[in-house]
Amino acid sequence: MLRMVFCNVTISAFRKPLNFLRNNGKVRWYTATTLSTNHYHFKNGNNGVLDEVDFERQRIRKANRKYSTNAQKTQQQAPLKGIRVLDLSRVLAGPYCTMILGDMGAEIIKVERPGVGDDTRTWGPPFIGSESCYYLCVNRNKKSITVDLKQKEGIKLIKEIASVSDILVENYIPGKLSEMGLGYTELSAEFPHLIYCSITGYGQTGKYATRAGYDVIAAGIGGLMNITGPADGEPCKVGIAITDLSTGLYAVSAILASILSRQTTGKGQHIDCNLLSTNVASLVNVASNYLNSGQEGNRYGTAHASIVPYQAFKTSDGYIIVGAGNDGQFKTLTKLIGHPSLAQDERYLTNAVRVKNRESLLSFLYSVFMQKPLTEWLEIFENSGIPYGPINNMQQVFSDPQVQHNGMIQSIQHSTIGTVRLPGPAVRYSVTKTVEPSPPPLLGQHTDEVLKGILGYSDNSLSNLRQLKVVD
Repeated sequence: MLRMVFCNVTISAFRKPLNFLRNNGKVRWYTATTLSTNHYHFKNGNNGVLDEVDFERQRIRKANRKYSTNAQKTQQQAPLKGIRVLDLSRVLAGPYCTMILGDMGAEIIKVERPGVGDDTRTWGPPFIGSESCYYLCVNRNKKSITVDLKQKEGIKLIKEIASVSDILVENYIPGKLSEMGLGYTELSAEFPHLIYCSITGYGQTGKYATRAGYDVIAAGIGGLMNITGPADGEPCKVGIAITDLSTGLYAVSAILASILSRQTTGKGQHIDCNLLSTNVASLVNVASNYLNSGQEGNRYGTAHASIVPYQAFKTSDGYIIVGAGNDGQFKTLTKLIGHPSLAQDERYLTNAVRVKNRESLLSFLYSVFMQKPLTEWLEIFENSGIPYGPINNMQQVFSDPQVQHNGMIQSIQHSTIGTVRLPGPAVRYSVTKTVEPSPPPLLGQHTDEVLKGILGYSDNSLSNLRQLKVVD
C-alpha cells in the first residue's frame, strides 16, 4: 500500500495551491489548476493513507459543486484562465502557439536571451520604433523575462518557473535542453504535472532530428513547394510561413488535449510536434492521390487538380476567383456568364470529364472573364450561391467590410511605440471570451514582476542575479 504524507501549502506569489506528495523522501509537485478536479484527499484517522473510494466520491462531489455553483462565473472567464505557460520558443511556430493560448486566457511567460531576445526582434524593416513588425505579430498577451541559460543560476530559475507552470513550450534542437537538465525526462521526473511541448523541424528522433528546421526547408522536403506555383514555372513558397503556422495550431490542439488528459491522469506528458510531419499531414488530397493511385502531384497555379473550374480568372482590370464544386454549381455558373449551353456539352457534363478536358474549358472561360471588369463580375455573382471573390492586396483586405465586421483588426496601446495594429484572433466564443489584448512586451519587461511576484525573489536576490548577468 502506498503511504504518502499530504500537505496543502499556499504560496502568496502563486495564485493556486501546490500539493506536495512526499514518498520515500522524494518531493513531487502537483499543480492544482483551476481546470483540474484531480485533487488528492485523505481520510482523517487513516494514517495519511489515500482511500481510493473516498477520493473518487469527493472528486465527483467537488466537480458537481464546482460546475453547479460557479457555472455563471466560469462562463464569463477566458477558457484558459488560471493556466500558466513557460515559453522557451522563439521565431514563429512556438510563439504563434503560445500567443493563441494567451488569447484564450493563459498566462504566458516568454523567456528570452539577455540583451538579444527573440530572433524576430531584428527581422526588419519595417520597424515601429525599436520593435520589428514581425516580432509584434505573434507576441501579444505575453510577459517577457530575460534569462541566461548558459549559467547554472539561469537553469535554476527555469526549473523554479517550470515547477509552478502547467505547460512548457520549446523549439530547441532535440537533446539541447536535456544537456542543460531542462529536457522532458529531467523536468517530468521533478514535476510530473508538466505538459511539455517540443516543436522541432523533423521530430525528436531519426536521421534529420538534429538538423535546424525552418518553414521553407520543411516545405521543400515535405513536397509543398513542388505543388505550389504556376504549371509552367518554378516551385514556389507560400506567401506566409504556412508550415510554421500550421505546426503552431497542431501544438495548440495537442496542448488542449493534454490538459484534458491531465484531469483524468493527474500527469502531464511530452508532445512532439515538427514541421515536416505537419507539412506531410497537410498534403491531404494530393498525398491521397499519390498513395492510393500513384498520381504524382503537380503545380496548377491557382487551379485545382481534381475540380474544374476552381481557380482565378483575369478580368479586364483585375482577378476573380470562381469555384464550381459540383455539377449543379457548374450549371449555375454557365448561366451567370451567359453561356448555359456549356453545361450540356458532353465534354463538361460532370466534374470528372471537366477535369479531363480542362484545357479546352478553361481556354474558353479565360476569354469570357476578360470581357468585363472585376466589379461587374462581382455584382453578377452576388447571391448566386457560387463561391467567388476577388484577389485582394493588403489594403483591400483590411478595408473589406466582412474583415472589419469580424473584428480582425486589433488595436493595442504599446508603452513606447503607441498604437499597434494586429490581426485579431480568428475564433469567437458564444459564452466564454478571449482576453483583452496586452501589447507585445519589451525585452525583459516583466523580469522583476515574474521573479518577485511568482517566485518570491527579493530585491537583493534580483540585484545579485543582475550582477552575475543571469538576467537583464
